[in-house]
Amino acid sequence: MSLKHVEIFTDGACSGNPGKGGYGVILKYNGALKEMSEGFLLTTNNRMEILAAIKGLEALKEPCSVTLYSDSKYLVDSVNQGWLIKWQKNNWYRTKNEKAKNVDLFKRLLSLLDKHKVEFIWVKGHAGHTENERCDHLATSAILSNNLSVDNIDEE
Repeated sequence: MSLKHVEIFTDGACSGNPGKGGYGVILKYNGALKEMSEGFLLTTNNRMEILAAIKGLEALKEPCSVTLYSDSKYLVDSVNQGWLIKWQKNNWYRTKNEKAKNVDLFKRLLSLLDKHKVEFIWVKGHAGHTENERCDHLATSAILSNNLSVDNIDEE
């Protein structure tokens, strides 16, 4: 059985780091387009970048083949360079003495990567990439919302 192929474009933003933050996501499948965003009272840019990928993948109703585009080297490299698997095997330590950050989100991401076949592709941010620019707009607009959510920033 062949999986449906979905493109997911993501971006996270923060006003202050930590500070108010938001994410923006675009899902494209078979000519259809879905946009999502959410803002948070206190978070970090990296948490919003990771959460954008999670929210995009969680929106899929069945296992899919996904090409996920992000301008976050931290997110893309953590998957493509195998850092997440290494950190997980080391009980979420990056080094002998340094705990990995954003473990709560990375655990969520790993469970989604078990469900979907995902290729992570880095795109240069603020460089005219249409979907990345739109996701940035969604993320920064979400920060201005009056009903901001609470993030577990303590998990970082």
